[in-house]
This record gives sequence, structure tokens and C-alpha cells, in this order.
Amino acid sequence: MKFTAVAAACLSLFSQVLGEPNVAGPSSSKVTLPATFKPPQVFKNANLVHIISLEKNYAKESINVLIENVSSDPQDEYFLPFTSDQMERIGGFEVKDRKDASISGFVVEPVEFDRLSDTQYYRIRLPTPLPAKGQQTLGISFYYLNSFSPLPAAIQQSEKQYLVYEFSAYCQSAYPTLKQKTEVKLPSSDIPDYTKIAGSGETKEFPQKQGSKLTYGPFPEVPAGAVSPAKVRYEFTKPVTHVSLYERDIEVSHWGGNVAFEERYTLYNHGANLSAQFNRVKWAQSQYFNPQSYALKELKVPLRVGSKDAYFTDAIGNVSTSRFRSNRREAVLELKPRYPVFGGWKYPFTIGWNADSKTFLRKKSGDSYLLNVPFIEGPKQPEGVAFEQIQVRVLLPEGAENVKFYTTIPESAITESTVDLQRTYLDTIGRTVLTIKARNLVDDFRDRDLIVSYDYSLVASLRKPLIIFSSMMTVFVGMWAISKVDVRFSTK
Repeated sequence: MKFTAVAAACLSLFSQVLGEPNVAGPSSSKVTLPATFKPPQVFKNANLVHIISLEKNYAKESINVLIENVSSDPQDEYFLPFTSDQMERIGGFEVKDRKDASISGFVVEPVEFDRLSDTQYYRIRLPTPLPAKGQQTLGISFYYLNSFSPLPAAIQQSEKQYLVYEFSAYCQSAYPTLKQKTEVKLPSSDIPDYTKIAGSGETKEFPQKQGSKLTYGPFPEVPAGAVSPAKVRYEFTKPVTHVSLYERDIEVSHWGGNVAFEERYTLYNHGANLSAQFNRVKWAQSQYFNPQSYALKELKVPLRVGSKDAYFTDAIGNVSTSRFRSNRREAVLELKPRYPVFGGWKYPFTIGWNADSKTFLRKKSGDSYLLNVPFIEGPKQPEGVAFEQIQVRVLLPEGAENVKFYTTIPESAITESTVDLQRTYLDTIGRTVLTIKARNLVDDFRDRDLIVSYDYSLVASLRKPLIIFSSMMTVFVGMWAISKVDVRFSTK
């Protein structure tokens, strides 16, 4: 999508979401309700399809549900229950209208009503209240991080890896469901263990297995709050790549015409541990026929076309086992860690690159500017990458004011946003820094837009050159004045 189209679509959102100057944007907070709260039984789920995708190293769940207002009044609040443990690991919560993609304005908020209760809720506020007996089809999607456990927990470096995932064959719901089914999609057909339950109708037993997919249901009417614990164990001989802390700095230079990016990773492999000491000789021998492995061997980071000056460092220093390819069609940074990252191992590293500011920065009008950059970039792996804690900092020029932002990342993922100052070389008041913190995102949100608007006047842009000029002139005048002082002893 061209920048101008994105900018035009988002300018109207700035005035609605961000009305006051120097406000950094939305900061999500929990909605507090009385401790005795229970979702009012004003809806029923006429039909529900629950899809659990375990094809990557994080779990993605999708709920397509036809809801119906069974009360006599219009309703606009739909609640979805989760356990306390799930609330800590859930992220990327989004809601859409399945039948009309043009409908927007769904507001998703976590609800806090009793910290001691194991059942917590997300509240979905509909764009317009649903009238009595009215129906609407919702498409709800979210992700779980840290949701797998390897079994066995320790294996040889050349063995297959198996993961276990626990779920409910009934989709968790605060409302009765007339008809539903749950589909579990797996990366391969090697599924040695899975929970079996009694079937219904002509089907004697669930699930029905078709290749790499398990289907529980369809089930007849299920009451509100019903669960049916289940688990599945499946082969996943790939790295379970997890970034516990992802720090991304975006430094904008008007004078240099440059945007500098730097990303710092604290990366773990959450797969099975090694049951014996790592054997470097066996590892080197196995690479000749390139077998599938649960160790992380390399990372590929696609960048915007025109990126340059890429680098890759870790705690020791520069890592030479990297390759940067940049041409008119693509820019890719290929990384190879100093060692294969097996289960339970940690690898912190830093990457960075530069780009022409014309690619990301546009002058809106007068002294106003728009910066459009990806919220998350980083590696793009077939097995996926999960980000637990995210911190994005946008370092604007000294004197930038009236900073506002808009992002297509789910608002419920944003935990904090601030605007402050940071002093760097030759600064007087310091550079304006927008800091956005988020949690529990995955690489599916890679390249989602972060649009920052700010004012940067001509006087502010001339501040640093004038300070450098006046400082140099002061030094020269001072040296000239000192040279005119007569320090010789008098002969009289």
C-alpha cells in the first residue's frame, strides 16, 4: 500500500483518537467491574466454529460465531471467558464482522472484576447495538504464547521433537451454544496421542482424524461455561523460537535524510532440552545432508527495498556469519548465530540498518510531518516467531512537538505509551522520544503500520546548526582574545 493512501486513511483517526497535543496515543487498561459480576445472559450462540491452528510455534485460535440477541432490548456487550493463566499468555486479540468486512469499530478490552477468580473476561463492544432477535456473525482471533510443553522434555540432538497442547473440545463461552465444532490443525500427520471423547448422533467417537486435522463435533446444545478438557501430542521438529524482549529503535534525522533502525533481541528456544552434551562433530556431519532439526540454525530478516549498511552483533561483537542482499526488488539480511540454538538455550543479539527518509517520511502541511514505519519487523521464519515484551522507541529530531501516533496493531496489545526527552550529542533540550510498549505479539503482525505525526518548525531545525556555529565562534573568539593577552614579564 502506498504511503499516501495509508496517511489519508489515518489522518481522520488522529483527530478522533488523539485530540490533545503531546499525547502519545492509546494506552490500554483493564475495565474494572464489581466482584460479583457475571455476564448477563442476553445472547446465545446459534452456530460456532472453533479453529485451533498449531502449525507454528505459537497457538492461533479463531472463533467464527453467529450470535443472537435473546433479550428484549438492544445489546452491544459480548463477553468471552478465559482462565487467569490464559489471560497472561493471550495476545493479538482482534474482532471482525465475517459477513461485512467494511464494518469496523469493535472495541476489545480485558475485564477485571475479581483477581482471585480463575475465570476472567474480554469484553467485545459491538459498533452498533444488536436489536432484539437480531443476529451478527463475529470473527474472533487471538494467539497464545508459551502454550506448548515438549514431551519428552529432553531428547538427543538428532531425535524428533514432540509438543503437547492442552485445550477444550468445547469452545469456552459465557453463553449457551446451540451447535458447535472444534477443528485442530497440526503441522504434520504424526499425532501419536490425542484425547478421545464420546461422539454424538451417528458418530460414536470424537475426534475425526483427516490427515493433519482433528475435528471434535458437531456437538448439540452446550450450556454456558461448559468445558471438555483435551490435549494433543504431535511432532514438531522445528525450533520453538521465542523472543522474551524485543527492543526496536527508530531514529529520524531530517538533516541527514536518514532513518536508522536498530533491534535488540533476547531470544530463546522453548523446545526440548538436550538429554546429552552437545556434540559438535555429529552436528557438522549432519549438515551435509541437511536433516530437519529443532535447533535454530539461521534467521532471515526481510527489509524494505533500499535498506543499507546492515550489521549483526551479539555479546561478543560483530558476527561475520551473516549475509546482506540488497537490490531493486528486495533487501534481505540472513543471519547465522555463532552456535545452533537448541531447546532451553538463549541467544541475545542486535541487528541494525539505515534507510532513506524519503521511504518513510512525508511533509503533511506547514511544519507537520508524517512518519510511516512498520511496528515490528524482525525475522520471518516458516515456523514463526513469538514476541513476549515489545518496546518501540521513535527518536524524533530535537524540538519536535505535538507528537501523536496511530497503529494497526490491536489496541489491546498496547500496554503503555509515553513521550519524553533524551539528550544526545550537541543537544540543548534533548530529542523527542515516543515510547510504545506492547506484549504478546507474533510475526503475523509483522509490517503492521506505525504512523507518527509531529510538528517540526524551521526554528527548531536550525537550533543545532546555530548552536554548533555559535560554539565554534565562541572557541575561536576565546582563542583570539587569549592570544592578545600579554603574559611577558615587564622590563621596567
